[in-house]
Amino acid sequence: MSFPLLTATAVLPALGAIATAAVPAARRTAAKWLALIVSLATLVLAAVVLVRFDPDGDRYQLTESHAWIKDFGVRYELGVDGIAVAMIALTALLIPFIILAGWHDADPLETGSKRWRPTQGFFALILLVEAMVIISFEATDVFLFYIFFEAMLIPMYFLIGGFGDRAHEHGEKAASTQRSYAAVKFLLYNLVGGLIMLAAVIGLYVVAGNFSLTQIAEARANGTLDMATNTERWLFLGFFFAFAVKAPLWPLHTWLPNAMQESTAPVAVLITAVVDKVGTFAMLRFCLQLFPEASTWATPAILVLALISIIYGALLAVGQRDIKRLVAYASISHFGFIVLGIFAMTSQGQSGATLYMVNHGISTAALMLVAGFLISRRGSRLIADYGGVQKVAPVLAGTFLIGGLATLSLPGLAPFVSEFLVLVGTFARYPVIGIIATVGIVLAALYTLVLYQRTMTGPVKAEVEGMPDLRVRELVVVAPLIVLLIFLGVYPKPVTDIVNPAVKQTLSDVQKKDPQPEVEASK
Repeated sequence: MSFPLLTATAVLPALGAIATAAVPAARRTAAKWLALIVSLATLVLAAVVLVRFDPDGDRYQLTESHAWIKDFGVRYELGVDGIAVAMIALTALLIPFIILAGWHDADPLETGSKRWRPTQGFFALILLVEAMVIISFEATDVFLFYIFFEAMLIPMYFLIGGFGDRAHEHGEKAASTQRSYAAVKFLLYNLVGGLIMLAAVIGLYVVAGNFSLTQIAEARANGTLDMATNTERWLFLGFFFAFAVKAPLWPLHTWLPNAMQESTAPVAVLITAVVDKVGTFAMLRFCLQLFPEASTWATPAILVLALISIIYGALLAVGQRDIKRLVAYASISHFGFIVLGIFAMTSQGQSGATLYMVNHGISTAALMLVAGFLISRRGSRLIADYGGVQKVAPVLAGTFLIGGLATLSLPGLAPFVSEFLVLVGTFARYPVIGIIATVGIVLAALYTLVLYQRTMTGPVKAEVEGMPDLRVRELVVVAPLIVLLIFLGVYPKPVTDIVNPAVKQTLSDVQKKDPQPEVEASK
């Protein structure tokens, strides 16, 4: 029997979460180091998955399959394609940086005070989220996926509500109220989406007789499972609704700005760079593969929603006074690009969307974590409270600028390649939508450069005169992310080589081919 590598990659952080939570309260530093070591070990396992995966091999590799709940046809089935491997690698890569960046976020609120935070719980919850996200990327049993898709809401709820940002202009009591509101809103939105998906999962079992993604997809392909058109469309809508809430897609997005505003910067990165990716990933894996006809039928409406997300998110980002809310609305715009690429139904669009998921995770982590370091120094999230930071903390300002330029998809940085592919892939089949979507690029330049100008340039405000530059721990967090942004911006081939075969198979599921150019290239 071969070593269950996929199971180990998910179980290790789960066991690490239990061990971290069990560390005595007096040994906070030991809990932090344990969580960091476990996250690094998980990264090593994810690297092994990446190395052992053959892009030219079978669609799903490193598979594991065991009987679980026989009476209901539920199996413990895992397998990864190129898209899943890329997302597992992204998750495992970001968690150590999230832990390092949040090193002091769960320390006591006041020295010598009884007001304390369970440091062990903070880091244990991060590891628990990592475990659930990874197994969601690995699951090829629909019911197994659903369990962890929903279960990850619980630790996220406590991370948002129990370990929120301390920078609040109206004091700790108001901050506590706002954190509770944001956590409950996050939970309710995602629970409603999950309950609707549960009804669709049950309906899928009634129609197909099992929960196996591979078996159902194979039966659909060879004609042994003939799903009525209306039934398929209703089931598709049930799945897509839950994924659109998680993504988040307009108009189901309103929980995200509140959640990111009230979270610490590392938890905000965990939300938008890791957890939310499960939604867009699931659109590729489950919606297109299980419901190809319904996916094609719903494409026009989904493209309109994605387009609204792009423009709406960017416009609201321009008008924000709060740094974290600005990044949140920028992320809504970026998720619109990802969904646009998925449902453009072209190889360029879907490759760009998958690459966008990876690049957005890295760029948002870089920008938000540096923003978190900035906020922790000044004690305010408001843009108006800053000015002239580049004169007193040039390294902090420089890394903030690179993260911002990546967010606006500057050529030479990683997000540019993915955004370009999405737009090219969309224009090939839907030229009008592709043209309108480019407005999001212009708006991204506006909100990013205005943010930098108002916080980093101009006269040095009295409140930031003594602001220290990035410390060693903070540089260890930011520097690798900046290097990755530049490397993947110049040479994205390592990622595209992994995801492109899976994208071609996904297009084959929905029986789509790339449109032929109207004018042939001259020889």
